[in-house]
Amino acid sequence: MERTEVDALAALTVLAAIADGATSDAERDRIKAALDGLSGDGDAEEARLLAGAQRRVLLRQTTVEAEASNLRSAESRALAFEMAVAVCDADGAHGPQERDFLERLRVALAIDGGFAASTVREADALADIPLEKPVQTSPSPRAIAGAGVPAIPPPPDAGAVGREVDASILRYAILNGGLELLPQGLATLAIVPLQMKMVYGVGKAYGVTLDRGHIKEFIATVGVGMTSQVVENFARNLLGGFARKLGGKTAGKLVGAATGAAMTFATTYAMGQVAKQYYAGGRTLSAVDLRALFSREVDRAKGLYAQYRPQVEQSARNTDASQILAMVRGA
Repeated sequence: MERTEVDALAALTVLAAIADGATSDAERDRIKAALDGLSGDGDAEEARLLAGAQRRVLLRQTTVEAEASNLRSAESRALAFEMAVAVCDADGAHGPQERDFLERLRVALAIDGGFAASTVREADALADIPLEKPVQTSPSPRAIAGAGVPAIPPPPDAGAVGREVDASILRYAILNGGLELLPQGLATLAIVPLQMKMVYGVGKAYGVTLDRGHIKEFIATVGVGMTSQVVENFARNLLGGFARKLGGKTAGKLVGAATGAAMTFATTYAMGQVAKQYYAGGRTLSAVDLRALFSREVDRAKGLYAQYRPQVEQSARNTDASQILAMVRGA
């Protein structure tokens, strides 16, 4: 993929993130921070691309049509549309303004109407998955641990509920890390709904039934933006593709796949552990306490990733991309 195409894809992703016209200042800051942070993962040219894409969008120096015109191949145009749909649906099925944006993008990219409609339907279905149904996953980490893989770390409390919650959190972290290794763009869209299902399950284990609004508020409070998380994942994959173009497959894999899987594993694991302490403790932690706890848990989870990387990779091998929706819905 040419660097001009990577540049355009990055800009279109940011345009999609603010397409609803209601993106909060906090979420805009998270998007900027996520992309700024990724600039440090690569070289100066990659940093320039990300910074340039952000600047053009936030200063209103570009349009959907201008960026779309830089995408030459059918593959890059399809990827751009898929990424935009995923970003628009990151915090739930898209609304009227995002629908108008996606139609404008479809026309600018000359995307087939049938392909566009099926992509939107799949994304909307993922965004609205039922929270209460369990996810159909591969064997639990506890069952796999015998083959030279470390067992689940001892939970902070010794109760049966705590052990089951810890096991569930680890399963979600491994599953989400594995989704990052899949080439299909909409696999990334499944990560946030799975995190929501995880938080719902943690709350239920401690006698609290949560709705979507409460879960979204909780996730935002700990400092994880739904839209910014999806933008960051896609941007990291873009840098991975660019690295492959410039430095060979090894460089791209390190930037795009391994780093993305590790960060998604850590974010999911930390979110689950914070939810556990919050709901098990009677919801007494303040927003400041939650964010500080989340930061500590992310650091801890990054240290755990090396131990569970074989299971993350195995999860990716066992995941049929065509069945992601059924798996996430718990069908």
